[in-house]
Amino acid sequence: MPYDYDLFVIGGGSAGVRCARISATHGAKVAIAEERFWGGTCVNVGCVPKKIMVNAAEYGQWIADAPAFGWAAQRTGFDLARLAAARDAEVARLNGIYGKLLQGAGCTIFEARATLVDPHTVQVGGRRVTAERIVIAVGGKPVRPEVPGAELGMVSDDVFGLKELPRRLVVVGSGYIGLEFGCVFHGLGSEVDIVYRNELPLRGFDNDIRAALKEALAAQGIRQHAPRQLARLDRAAGGGVAVTLDDGSRIEADAVLLATGRAPNLHGLGCDAAGVECTEMGAIEVDEDHRTTVPNIFAIGDVTDKLNLTPMATAVGHALADTLFGKTPRRASYRDVPTAVFTSPPIGTVGMTEADAAALGPVDIYTTRFTPMRHSISRREGRKALMKLVVCQRTRRVLGAHMLGEDSPEIMQGIGIAVAMGATKEDFDRTIGIHPTAAEEFVTLRTRTREAGVRAAAE
Repeated sequence: MPYDYDLFVIGGGSAGVRCARISATHGAKVAIAEERFWGGTCVNVGCVPKKIMVNAAEYGQWIADAPAFGWAAQRTGFDLARLAAARDAEVARLNGIYGKLLQGAGCTIFEARATLVDPHTVQVGGRRVTAERIVIAVGGKPVRPEVPGAELGMVSDDVFGLKELPRRLVVVGSGYIGLEFGCVFHGLGSEVDIVYRNELPLRGFDNDIRAALKEALAAQGIRQHAPRQLARLDRAAGGGVAVTLDDGSRIEADAVLLATGRAPNLHGLGCDAAGVECTEMGAIEVDEDHRTTVPNIFAIGDVTDKLNLTPMATAVGHALADTLFGKTPRRASYRDVPTAVFTSPPIGTVGMTEADAAALGPVDIYTTRFTPMRHSISRREGRKALMKLVVCQRTRRVLGAHMLGEDSPEIMQGIGIAVAMGATKEDFDRTIGIHPTAAEEFVTLRTRTREAGVRAAAE
């Protein structure tokens, strides 16, 4: 039977828009539906507006540091409303660009909720349409912890609706979202407490980076309550929120950010009706080609909960479009994906952690810790840089590179190319450094700090 479309994409975020647009340029008849906002989480309530707020916090620090360099400058106050207006205008501009890209490629656009009816049928905007192939790219959503009073706290989406700066902010959770917002609001002038259940923040990252970040946060005056868990939230007498922890201690705040996790946005999508199965963790189950348990239905981006990064979602969407309609089947690799955490100071990382690499065999570890030149002058606390290489003893290949320090996300993009290409420690060593920079330390690490994984390899 003829279908209305060759491809129907559900979700207008980074993954869905790229897949729809590239498929259309390959000649496919494509429709795409988005019920909330074009560009998804990243453009609207994620990476983009958050990075603008990170930039705002950085300006405050630079102003405070300027007198050490001879400038007559002082911080005289911060206007959240003014920042929000500029931020929201940029978000609206980018939001519009996504729509124009889709229209320019010839996609049919539905600004409505889409649900699966069967393997080839979608209910959208009050009508049913059919498609030979369907791509699910509905992303994820923040999840509130199941504790009494959780409705009194914000989730990450709510941060961008704040009208004024909270004088006291409690952040629950030490993943990258909670830590980034904690650092942003501290930089803008809020008193910040962070509550997390492990000894170190940022679970899943290299332990040296995690320990150095914990130290940096404390040095800046961000209070950390660990290992602690949230027990309940209550209205405080003064109109704020009272935060009770599992040890009975209490913190009073003007606002609470609940950053304890995200989940695939599958509620009401109709996966059961179409026969699309999910994993035990609630993500859509896919194979290496992102095909679901229904052969003509695919899932990409955060809804698969594989590696929830915007550039990864975009790469996968492009690869799937090339595979389905471009006559050039390929896969986007999930290995050695560079990423950043925009804390203060920020983190850049690519490849394996020391623990993961050591579990596979003996590795050499190279580290350095130093105060960047800027802060030898500014004397700002909590700005020490940490750089680390994880090197396979057998092949000399650099398996992982990690950095905590200013400009680390920008530096790590270049390092990521080398690691993805399989560069060895000797390749790093013969590269001439750019002086004076922090980045040059990555090519001047000559003395091994320690070795790891030897016992595991022997056993």
